[in-house]
Amino acid sequence: MSAAHERTDGGGSPHGTAPGGEATAAFQVDLRGVVDLLARHLYSSPRVYLRELLQNGVDAITARVALEGPEAPSRILLRPLADGGLEVHDSGVGLTRDEAQELLATIGRSSKRDVELGSGREEFLGQFGIGLLSAFMVADEIELVSRSARPDPSGAPVAPVRWRGRADGRYELVELGPDGADAPVEPGSVVRLRPRRDTEHWLAPETVVALAQDFGSLLPVELLVETRLDEAPGGADAVGADARVVLRRLSGDELPWRAAHPTPAARDTALTGYAERTLGFAPLARIDLDLPLAGLSGVAYVLPAAVAPTTTARHRVYLKRMLLGSAVDDLLPPWAFFVRCVLDASVLRPTASREGLYEDEVLLATRDALGAQVRRWLLETLAADTVLARRFLETHHLAVRALALTDDEMLDVAARVLPFETTAGTGTLADLAEAHPEGRLLYTSSVEEFRRIAPVAAAQGLAVVNGGYVYDADLLERVAARFPRWRLSPVAATDVAHVLAEVEPLRELEVADALASVDAALAEQDCDVVLRRYEPDALPAMLLHDRDGDHAREAARVAETDDLWGEILAGISGPARPRRLVLNDANDTVRDLLASPDAEVRAAGARSLYVTAVLASGKPLQPVEAALMNDSLSLLLARALATPRPDQHTDPHIDPHTDEENR
Repeated sequence: MSAAHERTDGGGSPHGTAPGGEATAAFQVDLRGVVDLLARHLYSSPRVYLRELLQNGVDAITARVALEGPEAPSRILLRPLADGGLEVHDSGVGLTRDEAQELLATIGRSSKRDVELGSGREEFLGQFGIGLLSAFMVADEIELVSRSARPDPSGAPVAPVRWRGRADGRYELVELGPDGADAPVEPGSVVRLRPRRDTEHWLAPETVVALAQDFGSLLPVELLVETRLDEAPGGADAVGADARVVLRRLSGDELPWRAAHPTPAARDTALTGYAERTLGFAPLARIDLDLPLAGLSGVAYVLPAAVAPTTTARHRVYLKRMLLGSAVDDLLPPWAFFVRCVLDASVLRPTASREGLYEDEVLLATRDALGAQVRRWLLETLAADTVLARRFLETHHLAVRALALTDDEMLDVAARVLPFETTAGTGTLADLAEAHPEGRLLYTSSVEEFRRIAPVAAAQGLAVVNGGYVYDADLLERVAARFPRWRLSPVAATDVAHVLAEVEPLRELEVADALASVDAALAEQDCDVVLRRYEPDALPAMLLHDRDGDHAREAARVAETDDLWGEILAGISGPARPRRLVLNDANDTVRDLLASPDAEVRAAGARSLYVTAVLASGKPLQPVEAALMNDSLSLLLARALATPRPDQHTDPHIDPHTDEENR
């Protein structure tokens, strides 16, 4: 049966002699432990076993083409077995006995053949030994039968070999006779897997077909699967058939984005359909990607719906036309979260599991180059007012905002096309500046602040932009520096207060004492009180946030220290409160409140107006503010109903319903 026969337990001889005569020992490898390590920590799923076998087949075919020329056969056949096993045939270069011993008997050691079959050569996909080892995740036994395409140095044909390995670490390697039943007739290799009891589903025919389509649909070789005739799906591409089986082709002839089409519209339709099949959505737009120096080409598809900026963009990446992963991240800059890519590359370096990309200088340069191509498409799309540009802004305006934070050219575009919420309605900054050529443009840093002042600012003709949404405050700060003629600045309490009408001096003297008591009632809330007249008169009060007050209060905090800097600040800073409640003297409620002779009623009314102003901003009440509102309403209701408060003394012998004094 064989000219040579070798058996081993996988550990080899544990002892040896070093050049200096010292005894050495070799590590004993627990193959089951290694396989468990692969399954639990290196690979994300046992499903990658088929990818590794396909990679070995493609590399062997590549080596044979290099040996014999482009006319060499390029074919991989998947054959499900009746006992639940799987055969993988390839028409590759095959292995000699010495090559099989070198590649398969030692785990993790590099060899000269590694250079020829994977490591260090751009046209190869992976390493033969570790790829075959991954099949132990689904099988207890792996059998490899191979015939080499390389002739013997004497010119005679090389004898075929059979290697049979088991998950417990034992293997056997034999040379077969030229006419042996197991010997391949043509050069190439056959891998046979027999599943473990708990992994039969990974070798089931429908699973094998699904995995092969996923991993190998773009391979530049003929990938076939042998299917029973009664199981072949309708319309399958049968390249050969008999009474029992058909050969179904799973690989395509060309990359989808490089395939020829009669018209641009036909290409758009084809690539849209490809996105629907592979990514699961119909894209809003498509961006062609091409980096010849990186051996990269593909398509970036614009998502049809908005996603959060923190969403991890996961892309479908092929490495030398073998699927690397369908959820590869960090391929584009963070601001390009609105696209999903499908691409093929040849020089990017995969991680050890070959399911992601290694972060190196090549990947960094590729990321920048791909980002530049997406950026160019974005600038060209937004340069004109088209249907696509409007739909893109409606859906992915956050991406434009994110890029404009670091890109001056995109900042210029953003100021012209991005919509902002303003006191004049939704519009662009350029339009707002054109409508207020002589006035100042103000912006708030929070949504709550904008909601508090928007009604009054709009009534007074004050242009205020809501900068409280994601990216907007930082973006408006950059716009202010880039377009100084617009006089865009953060809003301050004085900006709003100054445009409101001052009350008449006589009126101011009339309510001075009442206003002072109201101001004292809100001191604990760090809030000043001022009186103005403004529209709309239905609004009793407006709460402003005073940034100057924030700075002064921080200075006062530092001044409490004993160091020299604290003493200096103490001399230049005075008492300040970060909020300002502007009472509207045109409102009847405010006038009645200030006219009340009861100091407790004035204090309770002022606190109620303060909490109402907080609520008007849409900000949820804090527990302290809720308690303040409850206490104030309790006092006001008690006075309105003329009922004694619990802390007031009452005589239990006097009937309040009959006694005239109590009435």
